[in-house]
Amino acid sequence: MTHTKSLARKLGAAGVGALMASVAFAAPSSAAEKIKLAAIDGYSPKSLWVKEFIDFYIPEIDKRLAATGNYEIEWNQAWGQIVKVRGVLGGIQKGLGDIGVVTTVFHADKVPLQLVAYATPFVTNDPGLVAKTVDGLSDKHPEFKAAFTKFNQVYLTNMAVLDTYQIFSKTELKSLSDMKGLKVGSAGLNQRWLEGSGAASVAGSLVHYYNQLSTGVLDAIMLWPEAVVGRKMYEVAPYMLKSDLGTANSKVVSANADTWKNLPDEVKTAIQEASILYRDHMAKEALKLADASMKAFVDGGGKVHVMSQAERQSWADNMPNVAADWVAAREKEGAPGKEVMKSYMDTMRANDQPILRQWDRELGS
Repeated sequence: MTHTKSLARKLGAAGVGALMASVAFAAPSSAAEKIKLAAIDGYSPKSLWVKEFIDFYIPEIDKRLAATGNYEIEWNQAWGQIVKVRGVLGGIQKGLGDIGVVTTVFHADKVPLQLVAYATPFVTNDPGLVAKTVDGLSDKHPEFKAAFTKFNQVYLTNMAVLDTYQIFSKTELKSLSDMKGLKVGSAGLNQRWLEGSGAASVAGSLVHYYNQLSTGVLDAIMLWPEAVVGRKMYEVAPYMLKSDLGTANSKVVSANADTWKNLPDEVKTAIQEASILYRDHMAKEALKLADASMKAFVDGGGKVHVMSQAERQSWADNMPNVAADWVAAREKEGAPGKEVMKSYMDTMRANDQPILRQWDRELGS
């Protein structure tokens, strides 16, 4: 007599039915549907936002999907492999990646509305406020997301990954006048922040700055402390002119539109929810690391000179009106540049930011 027959005889018909029901309930459900997604950026995990994409964003998406067990993503993470730092927009457009981080500061001609914070220096050092404000503007003005639609992409969120820009140099700088004649590396619209300072702007990106400083191509760079410390650039630029030029949203998380169209709604929701958490997490990380990076800069041999408030004000006042030029260009394109600028500055004023120049109030009627 088998063990099963013996058990059935002991339990009786009702007992066997209950046993079978409990076994069926305990049996594993059908396996989760596997979805393959390639995540890309031209930067390596040395960059904070890539590191946190790996350590925070992906786990947040996976956690949401695991709660139901219906879907599981098989991630192919290609950092600094498939595309170069300026190639993410085109790479996602072509389907070389399904989701990734576009450095928007490199694409002022393609996604210009994303650069409103770069058109307003000396306004805020709060990356979280900037990112939330720009996402709010993107919800209100369809032109923000439409710019990504043109490149076969779905806009998920923007990010500000830095606390505030500073000047790092090979020789000590103690005033704005000391910058005269220097070749300063910077990227995108914030190159214009150097106009009126006497320095010459040289377009570049942080992956090349160390070598360019070492070889004399550059005398200084405009960057934020976490990036300088992370790549040990204090070895070649040991002096910081702490000028607190401001923060800006330099990243957008986007997905290939063809990939997105084919994703189940549950997966889309998980990605969208995790994207906002990633945005806010990155802002907090940027601020958290700011003080630690300043300490690490000094510990690494760096020296800091704090620019006086009067000199900062002089720098802001003597800049060309970057905001006015930006607004004029957007209006010419048919985009609501003036409305976006006013809304952005209104939000900054409402949040009591340390604004040195009221850019929108110089635009006229």
